[in-house]
Amino acid sequence: MSNNIAILASTKGTDMQAVIEAIENNELDAEIRFVLSNKPDNYALERARNHNLKAIFLDPKGKTREEFDREVSRLIEEHDVSLILLIGYMKLMSNWFVDKYRNKVMNIHPSLLPMFAGGMDLNVHEEVLKRGCKVSGCSLIFIDEGADTGPIILQKTVPIESNETVDSLKEKVQKAEQDILIEGIKLYFDGKIKVEGNKVKILD
Repeated sequence: MSNNIAILASTKGTDMQAVIEAIENNELDAEIRFVLSNKPDNYALERARNHNLKAIFLDPKGKTREEFDREVSRLIEEHDVSLILLIGYMKLMSNWFVDKYRNKVMNIHPSLLPMFAGGMDLNVHEEVLKRGCKVSGCSLIFIDEGADTGPIILQKTVPIESNETVDSLKEKVQKAEQDILIEGIKLYFDGKIKVEGNKVKILD
């Protein structure tokens, strides 16, 4: 298996920066083969170009979800990619794609799943604070057909202070996201992740 990664992103790609830096600093033995976005003016593509990575805009207009995913799949095969990372990717995958790449697509979610599943970024942190949670955190999962329902690979908690704001919580959770993303990639390429049903076992 190659240590080749593809990143699909629709937002700023802040967590992607941590992966790029971990590779550049030789903390992570992997290669990002391309960064793809469904939005043309997305900063994740700019970030990729800043690090001399291949940046691809794929226009979803006029394509069904599966047609779009088949084009993504063709790029994945062409670039010999063995792990796909979704970083702020605002597009649901077709069942065809999920099935073809089962347990090869990681997604990072800004809550301790299954709590606050299906939410997006800032509104997750807002809900967490509204609910009066004492801790929050993030989850790294393999995607399945549902919204944030796939097998949980890793989770990390962060404490919530009495004066916490949505922005301060986002910052703390994002740091935790970057930590478990890099750890999860290492485990994956070291062959230490075993999926049994909907559960992930981390091997010694």
